[in-house]
Amino acid sequence: MGRELRYFEYGDEETSYLAARDPRMAEAIEAVGFIRREVHPDLFAALVNAIMGQQISTKAQATIWKRMTDSLGDVTPECIDALSNDELQAFGLSFRKVSYIKGAAKRVLAGELDLDAIAALPDDEVRRELSGLPGIGAWTAEMLMTFSLQRPDIMSFGDLAIQRGLRMLHHHRRITPELFAKYRRRYSPYGTVASLYLWEIAGGAVSGLRDWAPKTKPKQEGRS
Repeated sequence: MGRELRYFEYGDEETSYLAARDPRMAEAIEAVGFIRREVHPDLFAALVNAIMGQQISTKAQATIWKRMTDSLGDVTPECIDALSNDELQAFGLSFRKVSYIKGAAKRVLAGELDLDAIAALPDDEVRRELSGLPGIGAWTAEMLMTFSLQRPDIMSFGDLAIQRGLRMLHHHRRITPELFAKYRRRYSPYGTVASLYLWEIAGGAVSGLRDWAPKTKPKQEGRS
C-alpha cells in the first residue's frame, strides 16, 4: 500500500483574511481556487528531500525521491546511516548531497540534532537552527518550515517565484526588501497561504497577468 499523501491545510479563514486585506489577491484566490500542495510532516524525511532537490529540476527531484522511497520505504536516520555513500549516490545524489544527508542522520542518531525540539521552537529560532545545518540555507529552511512544519506565516524573500508573483499581481518592476516586508506584513499571519497563491500566479495560473520586471537587453558585440 502506498504512502498516504498529506497536503498543506488551510481554509476559508485564511483566504477570507487575505482577500479582505488585498483586493488583487482576492481576485487571484477566486481565479485559482483551492490549492493542494503536498507536505512531508516528518522533518528528517523532508530535510533529505529538500537537500536532494537543490539545484535540480522538480521532475528530477521527484524521480530521485521515488527511487529512494521505493527502496527504503520510510526515510529515517537509521536507514540512511545504514547505507554506504555509493548506495546513496546510486539513487542519483551527488557526493556533496550524500555528505550532507549522512551527516544529518549521524547527528540525529548521536543525539546532537533534536529535530523534534527544533520543530517546537518559534519561527525565527527554527529558521536559525535549520539554516545552521550543513547544506541548509535560509531559503531551504523556510521551505522546510512551509512544507514540513506547516508554519502559517512564512514568506521567503529568497524565493524568486514569490517575488515574480508579487511583481505580476501588483505591477512592480522590482521587489525590494522594503517592499517585500510591506507585503509580508499585509498578509500576516497567513503569509504561507499567500505564498501558495503567489507561486500559482508566478506559474501563469491567473490569465491577464504578466511579469513587470524590466526586460534585459542582449549584449551587443563591439565594433572592430
